[in-house]
Amino acid sequence: MQRRKLLLMAGAAAGCAFGQTVAPARPRVKLVLAITVDQFRYDYLTRFRSEYTGGIARLLTQGAVFTNAFYEHTPTVTAVGHATMMSGASPILSGIVGNDWWDRELNREVTSVFDPKAKTLGAPDREAASPHRLLVSTIGDEIKMSAKGESKTIGISVKDRGAILPAGRMADAAYWFDNESGKFVSSTWYQKALPGWVDEFNGKKPGEKFLGAEWKAGDVLLKKMPAKADTMFYSNMEASPFGNDLLEEFTEAAIENEKLGQHAGVDLLAVSFSCNDYVGHAEGPDSPHAHDISVRTDKMLAKLFAFLERKIGMRNVLVTFTADHGVAPVPEVNTARKMPGGRLRDRDIGAAIEEALNAKYGAGKWLTQAKSQYVPYLNYDLLSARRIDPREARAVAAEAVRNLPHIARVYTKDQMVEGIAITDFLARRAHNGYYPGRGPDLIVLTEPYYMYSARGTTHGAAYHYDAQVPVILMGPGVKAGRYHKAVAVNDIAPTLATLLDVAMPSGNMGRTLDECLTY
Repeated sequence: MQRRKLLLMAGAAAGCAFGQTVAPARPRVKLVLAITVDQFRYDYLTRFRSEYTGGIARLLTQGAVFTNAFYEHTPTVTAVGHATMMSGASPILSGIVGNDWWDRELNREVTSVFDPKAKTLGAPDREAASPHRLLVSTIGDEIKMSAKGESKTIGISVKDRGAILPAGRMADAAYWFDNESGKFVSSTWYQKALPGWVDEFNGKKPGEKFLGAEWKAGDVLLKKMPAKADTMFYSNMEASPFGNDLLEEFTEAAIENEKLGQHAGVDLLAVSFSCNDYVGHAEGPDSPHAHDISVRTDKMLAKLFAFLERKIGMRNVLVTFTADHGVAPVPEVNTARKMPGGRLRDRDIGAAIEEALNAKYGAGKWLTQAKSQYVPYLNYDLLSARRIDPREARAVAAEAVRNLPHIARVYTKDQMVEGIAITDFLARRAHNGYYPGRGPDLIVLTEPYYMYSARGTTHGAAYHYDAQVPVILMGPGVKAGRYHKAVAVNDIAPTLATLLDVAMPSGNMGRTLDECLTY
């Protein structure tokens, strides 16, 4: 063994002597930290740049920043975005077509992570959740299957779907926040009981330090927290920066207790900060609330990076930073600045469909009980009983919806399944967002800035204000800079696979962002 070592050293020295370049050893990635900030529009990076001095500032100066990154699907909602970023798969392959949809086998509406076979750890009376509806692998799954040594994959978020979907099916754990109990919970999909450190964290009731707290931007009071620790308090905490602070504290506890970044293989930690989304829905992207929580997110990430520096060294951490979707301006704000937009009623779509089908086929209950009638599912039992061709019924329904005000496009299930002419980005995103076994009978796209929301604002459209998000990579193997070529969020997963030398996720639709790689 000693002789072999000496021969290898001599060979390396000889190579140098004859002018041969010896390739430097690659820096070792010990931890992939996948950060998502829910409803963080791309332009939040530029609008508030002068106020970023912490974690976001570090990402912008030391990372590869893609200035034109988009989701190539619709609807642009939380579950779909979180399923895409670590799998590279849009709904057409991932099967995650929305936050919820009508399940024809169960004859009920289900969430993207609903699992009747699982139980919720820490809150057994809550509806259970798992990644079993995700049809493709994630980077975390591919790391596990690569057999490159022991590794751990963990997902953390306030929302169940934000914790579960990026981590994938083989994750060691996913933790989310239960606002009824004020505790972080999980699922029996991963383990039989919560780890002791989670019970210990919950037992300290760390959220209660925000009882009666004031959220201020300078001297302006934006929110005062309730003084009683109940569901109202925890719901309010989720819609404030305090919820992000609590999630960051829990993330540090997970890194510490699960020894993330200290295993033989590569660990993956997917953290999704949901509170920006709750704030954005209520107040809109032009509000002081959205402004201030963005700046506070910068400071919070600085705290997380400092903790990782002490624990494993940031030189060993490969960071991705993105959002699951953007958001539209509040319609009343847009109107005041002479921009288009407004509020629509989803029941008008349901009424138009029912009226058209009643006129053609006679009175009947033509839609299921799906709560969102702008995502219509026809009553197949009734169609079958009356021997009505579903294709014909869909065509009649689509024509009725097309005649409503401020409707830009209506596609039928048949067009999605059989293929449509991809003439522009709207058609492409509609097509990529459709999975036949779960999608609705009609895909309805409104004109820009119109929404089915009675107050505040929302997201979900195919337009760029909902689809453009940050994509930043930072760490070993990544060349810092600004990159202006259009990319997709789907590109994050294959780029990680390339950097980590693992297989591409099974449904990946993206490309490797090789322009920012140093090896």
